[in-house]
Amino acid sequence: MPSHSSTGQDGQESEDYESEEQLQHRILTAALEFVPEHGWTAEAIAEGAKTLGLSAAAAGMFHSDGSELILHFVSQCNTKLSDLLEQEQKQVQLGEAEKKPTDQFLRDAVEARLRMVIPYIEKWPQAVSILLLPHNIPSSLNLLTSMIDDIWHYAGDQSTDFNWYTRRAVLTGIYNTTELVMMQDTSPDFEDTWRFLENRVADAMNMSSAAQQVQSTGKALAQGLMGAAVTVSNAEASRADMLLSTLIASVSSLPNLDSSMKENRSL
Repeated sequence: MPSHSSTGQDGQESEDYESEEQLQHRILTAALEFVPEHGWTAEAIAEGAKTLGLSAAAAGMFHSDGSELILHFVSQCNTKLSDLLEQEQKQVQLGEAEKKPTDQFLRDAVEARLRMVIPYIEKWPQAVSILLLPHNIPSSLNLLTSMIDDIWHYAGDQSTDFNWYTRRAVLTGIYNTTELVMMQDTSPDFEDTWRFLENRVADAMNMSSAAQQVQSTGKALAQGLMGAAVTVSNAEASRADMLLSTLIASVSSLPNLDSSMKENRSL
């Protein structure tokens, strides 16, 4: 689709074309403004298209469940977090800032990422429910694991053994449970959420084994899911609980993580 005209060095006017993917990116970005009013829906996408001078029918380029809008937002947030962590790393390398202890780094990174959801917090239970639909799980899981990888990368993790998996499993559990707490939190500036996050990170750093760590976050997630039943349907909560149970079973036999977690504190 042509976006605008330009004049080349030979004086000939030429048209710049944007791909369908680029157009979809612009529409989805514009649609985010309308999520607080319309939710993660085709209506929000249609409103976004109209701000770009396009027909509301452009929403037909996307699935009707709003999943592409949610995944677009999550991807944007992950990129912002990665850029933030990269900038912090550069400041440390240049001697402009001190390296944070691992537990503080993890807390700050998870909090920074979750704060990006706050403008849409009233509609976020809807987003979580949609992302838990079977056909959306692969894409949402891919974005989640990518974000967790980035956090551990910038935390200085260089493990190449089973610890690589256990650390990511534990942090994934912490992120998911904190997100569920956040959706129910009515305290000023989500103070209860950040206190919960601090306690979960502290628990993870002090746990003596990978199995204990993942089982602990699993219990916390189960409790969170029970409380979140008012915002996320029981069916979707059951799906999430089933996925987590599979995760717990898969890592319960992994080796002791105590020494690696202690080593990670000094990274």
